[in-house]
Amino acid sequence: MNGAESLIRTLTAHGVDVCFANPGTSEMHLVQAVDAVNEMRAVLCLFEGVCTGAADGYGRMKGLPATTLLHLGAGLGNGIANLHNCRRAGTPLINIVGDHAIHHVAHDAPLTSDIEAVAKPVSAWIRTSRTSMGVGLDTVDAVQAALAPRPDPRGGISTLILPADCSWGEGRTQPKGPRFDDTITPLPVPDSDIEAAARLIGPDTMLLIDGSGLRQEPAIVATGRIAAKTGCSLYTPTFPARVEAGPELPIIERLPYFPEQILSLMASVKRLVLVGAQAPVSFFAYQNLPGYLVPDGCEVTTLAHRHEDVAKALEDLASALDANAEPSRPQGERPPAPEGGLSARAIAAIVAARAPENSIVAADSGGGGAAFGVMQRTVPHSWLNLTGGSIGGGGPVALGAAIACPDRPTFALLGDGGAMYTNQFLWTAARENANVTTVIYSNRQYNILEVEYRRLGVNEIGPRAASLFDLSNPDLDWTKLAEAQGVPGTRATTCEEFDAQLTQAIAEDGPHLIEAVL
Repeated sequence: MNGAESLIRTLTAHGVDVCFANPGTSEMHLVQAVDAVNEMRAVLCLFEGVCTGAADGYGRMKGLPATTLLHLGAGLGNGIANLHNCRRAGTPLINIVGDHAIHHVAHDAPLTSDIEAVAKPVSAWIRTSRTSMGVGLDTVDAVQAALAPRPDPRGGISTLILPADCSWGEGRTQPKGPRFDDTITPLPVPDSDIEAAARLIGPDTMLLIDGSGLRQEPAIVATGRIAAKTGCSLYTPTFPARVEAGPELPIIERLPYFPEQILSLMASVKRLVLVGAQAPVSFFAYQNLPGYLVPDGCEVTTLAHRHEDVAKALEDLASALDANAEPSRPQGERPPAPEGGLSARAIAAIVAARAPENSIVAADSGGGGAAFGVMQRTVPHSWLNLTGGSIGGGGPVALGAAIACPDRPTFALLGDGGAMYTNQFLWTAARENANVTTVIYSNRQYNILEVEYRRLGVNEIGPRAASLFDLSNPDLDWTKLAEAQGVPGTRATTCEEFDAQLTQAIAEDGPHLIEAVL
């Protein structure tokens, strides 16, 4: 057994059995090892940003890391944008990055780079293997580091760099030890902290919840009971990584996007209790607006950090408050499908009307976010957000989620500009026959940039400025882009067309794309 095979066998021994790969010459021994180990599923992606985004979506839904297989520092660099989103989501992920043989690095060959420096901004753990016999031990440490609870904002990404001579040299597998699982258990919140928080909560209190408090249904129900008992308000950050929602679960609202909206919302809040979340800050700095959005005079208390057991803390808080009454649940009915011209709101209603129960929805930039509010009240589903704001994540995240949960229909709601960053995910979806229905909100512009530009007080947008927001001349043809990569593509210009195309896509297995012309 060589070092490369010891790495792959050690990964599968620890439950890590999916690899999103875009390998090169320095990773050929790893490719050979994947071929030799049937337990490892290899998924080829045509761009490293698809590898990293798909691994993020897989980890968010599975709770276990996938690996990426990337080619040297250049390949890792191509995946950085979606690793940024993954870090912000706190998703467990393991990057396996090939490197030149140790003795070859001194020659400064054309692809030589400082891979650890490239990895540092998006990795909680980094190691370069130095011996082939130590690769298995390095791999155990990488898996454990990816799963270990970590404070914000370090995330859960491990990057293991494997020089070629450590791949081809003799190696050995490292099985899971008896204490492995003990080191990845989230820390409990002390009873004294639970009791102290219980004394604070009242009608002028906001609970800001993130992490496992939004993923585990008992915790969500407990949160609703807390609100019913105390009259406090319940909110998530603007872009939580994953939210379980539906008509049988209490509503936890999302903070709005723009800072003045958050300031207005929180004006009457006297106590802010953070439960797996950070205090709200504006996405960007704006002239004459604060970046820290907690109002003056508002007391901030942390009940649980993200690396602690957030879900259990919420259940314990409900017990401490003796909050046993049934929480308010929306019990909403599916909306009727609208008619006429398409809009983001109309698409949201049609998706909510037609999406099967227990679907997964991944959103990127564009109008897709409008669907969350109506689906939250009408359809049981998992919602995956663009956590770090680096656009191009939504499609790959949906792909990875579909591979993690092949029995659940998955939707990718993408703006046309953001989707162009990683449209290669469609090819992998076709190859893997992933059940992903992609909706492209085709307004042929970077709409959010025009919104931000007008926030400067600009009334007349000059032609050169407008050209930087415009995605026409030439128009993108998403049906051809999809079909060229093996995905059936259709175009809808009315609600009736979109409804019919979405219904057909849901009824058929495999990937589909609908270009919704707005």
